Amino acid sequence: METENKDIEHTLVIIKPDGISRSLTGNILAMLSHPESIIVGAKVVKVTREIAIAHYAHLKEKPFFDELIDYITGNWHANRVICLVYEGNDVIQRVRNIAGATNPEEALPNTIRGKYGRIHSKTGVFENTIHCSENKSEAEREIKLWFRPEEIVHNIYPVESKTDTLEHLYWK
Repeated sequence: METENKDIEHTLVIIKPDGISRSLTGNILAMLSHPESIIVGAKVVKVTREIAIAHYAHLKEKPFFDELIDYITGNWHANRVICLVYEGNDVIQRVRNIAGATNPEEALPNTIRGKYGRIHSKTGVFENTIHCSENKSEAEREIKLWFRPEEIVHNIYPVESKTDTLEHLYWK
């Protein structure tokens, strides 16, 4: 079933490697908890270089791009992230308000980035603990990058059935 209410939004949230390394997952989830923000997808992901580059493609020309890729792929911290899809009215802005400014030094102290973020002293990379989608189009692009339709509790975007020849791993 596809989401029918046109006011319902979806957003991607990623708890980044530094948040996992410092055991902040519970605190972050508690801060994001809201009766109108429902988790409809969640998973732990070992971030490949390819998905990191696709996710941050809009920053490819920035001087900190390589450090950002090293950060999100876990070269400095845990080698995993937690990806979540939240659903709700105005969920994108609600999550962004809770997350705080991208730069941890500019984030209000009662936000996730204000409490837990830092700027890495050697690289200058913002270790801001959490990613959240900026707007509806970015949310859709990011959710489709990180999640397959069957990993979300209901179809939030149109889907189609395809047969592929990809090799899949199975448990022995």
